[in-house]
Amino acid sequence: MDMDQNVNEGPVDFYALSRFMAIESIQGNRIRGRIFEPVNENIENLKQVFARNGAVAFFEKEGDGHVVSYGYLPKNRPVRLWVNILLLVLTIFTTLIVGALHAGKNPFAGPQNLLSGIPFSLGIILILGSHELAHYLTARAYGVDATPPYFLPVPHPMTGTMGAFIRIRSPVPSRSALVRVGVAGPLTGFLVAIPVSVVGLALSRVQPVPENAPLLRLGSPLIFELISRLFHRLPGPGFDVVLHPLAFAGWLGMFVTALNLLPVGQLDGGHIAYAILGRRYRLFSLIIVGALLLLGIFWLGWPFWAFLATILGLKHPPPLDNITPLNRTDIILALVALTVFALTFTPAPFPGAGF
Repeated sequence: MDMDQNVNEGPVDFYALSRFMAIESIQGNRIRGRIFEPVNENIENLKQVFARNGAVAFFEKEGDGHVVSYGYLPKNRPVRLWVNILLLVLTIFTTLIVGALHAGKNPFAGPQNLLSGIPFSLGIILILGSHELAHYLTARAYGVDATPPYFLPVPHPMTGTMGAFIRIRSPVPSRSALVRVGVAGPLTGFLVAIPVSVVGLALSRVQPVPENAPLLRLGSPLIFELISRLFHRLPGPGFDVVLHPLAFAGWLGMFVTALNLLPVGQLDGGHIAYAILGRRYRLFSLIIVGALLLLGIFWLGWPFWAFLATILGLKHPPPLDNITPLNRTDIILALVALTVFALTFTPAPFPGAGF
């Protein structure tokens, strides 16, 4: 989930604003004062005043008072849906090729070999698609301008894709909405990854594996390991569970879920963490970046993600209403997200490998 934010200054009806807040000072597009009680209701009234002037406002608490910053959002271009469809079709094709390779077939030898990639392709498309579609539908339910999912077809021999994303093209209305939009994707993707993993692991087999065999070894997150034990006993020396391509799709889905729930930057976990921590979020982000650098002793990909999160920006755009606190449901959803992260995270996803 990727968030854009851009506003410009313009005129506004200050007389109408004074009905809902005591204005103490005006500096450019920042209004300081105190919003009348009940604050939550009057924030909604103030939003309507700004909307009548074609403006959008951000509300923050400052000491014992409040600060309202306003501006004008640029008009977004219509979504070119054909681009989304084309990228989806290309991603289906690249994941079919990779799925055939995982099944031990040459995808270029004939159509029947390419069809052997369906289990992997179907599994990963369902997981990624449900994740981003849940973001999209939740964002739209809260009045946020969001694009349909964009898939990223990449001819990588292990995945065939770099995932998918949506663009959020207008500010999120509240901290509560930020939590719910952030949680919706990884929770839905996780719920889809579970049956994909169950079926895939049921089709997997315990086989003798020589110690120096050129196989990709995977670290198992807790939930994946628990599902595996439902079908396979702990393999003895020289044996291991060789994953069916569908099981590998389930594993990738859980890995992607854990990555997205990292509480940093513009990742889903970052949105949730910002909604909870507010101004303390930036310090928390620096701590998480440091932790990812330390995790590099297990997998070199973690420092890469720390670098990527830093490049994309540790500063999080605020929601329109940054005053109203989270409610009990929001806290529960955040705890559910933390639980899902604990179940899907593994410090060494690719033991002994680099990136």
